[in-house]
Amino acid sequence: MNDRMNANNSIKCSVSSCSHHNSAKSVCSLSSIQVGRCGPTSAECACTECASYEFSQSKGGC
Repeated sequence: MNDRMNANNSIKCSVSSCSHHNSAKSVCSLSSIQVGRCGPTSAECACTECASYEFSQSKGGC
């Protein structure tokens, strides 16, 4: 995708390697995201992740 894609100003994002990232505005292009745990028994905030993340081959790696 490119910088002209949709921009959801309610979902701030700095992960430029995601295919849903709108780098022109540093937001997500999805209408909503799913937040998930890193493991089945994670109980801390630091152990959560954006489960809607999709790696973008054109934007490079982590």
